[in-house]
Amino acid sequence: MALTSGPTPAPSTTVLVVEDEPAIAQALVHRLSSEGWKVHAVGDGLAAVDAAAQLHPDVVVLDVMLPGIDGLEVCRRIQADRPVPVLMLTARDDETDMLVGLGVGADDYMTKPFSMRELVARTKALLRRTERAARAAELAAAEAPEPPLALGDVSIDRAQRRVVRGEDEVHLTPTEFDLLVALASAPRTVLTRERLLAEVWDWVDASGTRTVDSHVKALRRKLGSDLIRTVHGVGYAFEPSDGEGVTGEAAGPLG
Repeated sequence: MALTSGPTPAPSTTVLVVEDEPAIAQALVHRLSSEGWKVHAVGDGLAAVDAAAQLHPDVVVLDVMLPGIDGLEVCRRIQADRPVPVLMLTARDDETDMLVGLGVGADDYMTKPFSMRELVARTKALLRRTERAARAAELAAAEAPEPPLALGDVSIDRAQRRVVRGEDEVHLTPTEFDLLVALASAPRTVLTRERLLAEVWDWVDASGTRTVDSHVKALRRKLGSDLIRTVHGVGYAFEPSDGEGVTGEAAGPLG
C-alpha cells in the first residue's frame, strides 16, 4: 500500500503516515492532506524506513503494530538516521508500551480509536515545536550562546541541547529536553500539567495530561527519580539537590 496526496502549495510540509489498516490510512491521508500538507502512506515497517530515508518527512504518524518490523523498531531506525518528530499510534492503552515508545524517540502518542481533530492538533503542535527549535538554533548561532543552566549536579546546555548529570551525559529526546528546560527554568516551583502542555507541547487540552505524566516518568528513568517532585492533583516541580544552588540565567517560557 502506498498512498500519496497532492498537489500542495510550495513550500509544503511532508507527512509520512505508517499504518497497515487501509481504511485508517486512507482516512489519515484525506484528513491530513486537507491541511495543505503533502502526505505519503505506507503499510509496513521496512517500507516506512525506506520512505523516511527518501522523503525526509517533517513529521511521522506511526502505528506501533506493523507487519515486518514493528513501529518501535521503525522509530529507532528513523531517529538514528535523522531526527524527526514522531506521533505514535497504539491500540493498547498501556503505560508501559507508551514509555517504551517515548524511550525510542517518539514525541507524542495517541491511543486508538482517536479523534482526527485531536490528531491534527497534535501534529500541528509537533511542527510548531520543530520550527521553534530551528529558530532558537539560528539565534544561538548568530548571538552569544546562553550559559548552561546549572542546578545542583545537573547542567543543561540550551544552545547545544545537551544535559549532563554528574560526569555522565544524559541523552534525551527533543520533547524530554524541552520538558526538562521548562521545569528547570523555575526550580522548586510547581508547574501545572496544563502549563507544561502549553509551553512544551504548544496546545492546551486536559486529555493531554497523561502525555505529560508519561514524559515525566521517562525523564525520571534517565535522570533519576529524585529530581522531579510530583504534587498530586497539580503538577510537577524540579528539585535540585538540597543545599546546592542554581547558576545561569533562567530560560523563561519556551517559545
